[in-house]
Amino acid sequence: MSLVCGCPILECVYCLGCARWAWKKCLYTAGRESENWGFATATEFDPVPRICRYILAVYEFDIRNPLWAPPGGYGIDPDQVILKKDYDENQGKVSPYMIYIDNDKQEILLLISGLNLAKESDYLLLLDDKLGQAKFDGGYVHNGLLKAAQWVFENECEVLKELVERYEDYTLTFAGHSLGAGVVTLLTILAVKNRDRIGNIERKRIKCFAIAPARCVSLNLAVRYADVINSVVLQDDFMPRTSVALEVLFKSLFCFPCILCGTCLKETCTLQEHMLQDPRRLYAPGRLYHVIVRKPFGVGRISPVVKTAVPVDGRFEHMVLSCHVLSDHSIALMEQEFQNALDQRMERSTSLAIEHSVEYKAALARAAALEVPEAYSPTEYGTFRNVQGGDESKKLPIESLGSSRRRESWDELAGRIFETDESGQMVLKTN
Repeated sequence: MSLVCGCPILECVYCLGCARWAWKKCLYTAGRESENWGFATATEFDPVPRICRYILAVYEFDIRNPLWAPPGGYGIDPDQVILKKDYDENQGKVSPYMIYIDNDKQEILLLISGLNLAKESDYLLLLDDKLGQAKFDGGYVHNGLLKAAQWVFENECEVLKELVERYEDYTLTFAGHSLGAGVVTLLTILAVKNRDRIGNIERKRIKCFAIAPARCVSLNLAVRYADVINSVVLQDDFMPRTSVALEVLFKSLFCFPCILCGTCLKETCTLQEHMLQDPRRLYAPGRLYHVIVRKPFGVGRISPVVKTAVPVDGRFEHMVLSCHVLSDHSIALMEQEFQNALDQRMERSTSLAIEHSVEYKAALARAAALEVPEAYSPTEYGTFRNVQGGDESKKLPIESLGSSRRRESWDELAGRIFETDESGQMVLKTN
């Protein structure tokens, strides 16, 4: 009898929780995450539209006779395509990919396409993500995407090594969209950790562009590799915001109220500090670029704005209620919007290299203050060529919190990260 009497109370609590969640969602719009981020420059954002066109070219059966080329074409020289492998050659281990030499930009590119709705192997790869199943490099990663990245690395490391040794001054760039973005993220980490197998290329010559990536790495890895990995998200895109297991998401497409109610309870009852300290929770990787092209609630267009940061908390944690959550995931639409954004005036007065280096250190300091496990830096900032790389063994003075659980005071942290200038103001240490 007591259980029966308790049911109305539980129902009321549940309804209040759902109502609170729905109210928050109605007020939450894309742009809230990045409202305090800095503006990206045209220099740093310049490769993104070009990279999108290259990824689109991977979908073509014949590069010399393209069927779906955007206006102006892909900008690819077919004679510089080193290899291109489709599903049959990949044995269902990974979606199609291509290795291309861009002599104009001095880049060696490995490009991986996104999810093909008609291929069961892509679904199996994306859904192989049981929480905490794959521990890697002191953190956790998406299990299926790690397997795909390992398969590509083992099959193509000799080709990459030959190209790196032949083109000594070229940058090694990994890029992909959606499913492919997750694969290239982990492929980049593998390349950084096994540089001896790809011609001992310097870390600062390796970079990654993950276009609309799935959440595939734990927070410590997302921050630690922000010097080489760049994630680009178009406004309301659902994929980088989907915190629940993708297997649950796809099953719930046939029962949307199920995932709505489950997410409602989870987001209402879980504190953010608990989420940050969960080492198995996955996030969008690296430095984030958020492209805003519409007003809140999609009521009209605005001049494109590109925000960038290496956030620790607030890293695309919430889904946006919008009719554009699916269309903003389209690589073809992204290429158009990113090119429009690049054509706009994008500038900041400070030095790009110095600002990103300082921001990277600040993100690591923030991760340490929040006790994010294993939040340390293995290297100096090295994504951009004009930043001089230091000793690879040198680490920022931030302890690996996985090996020491002593809570550091703010005074100790501030003493290691900041210094006092001539005017008496506290500023970040430059070395």
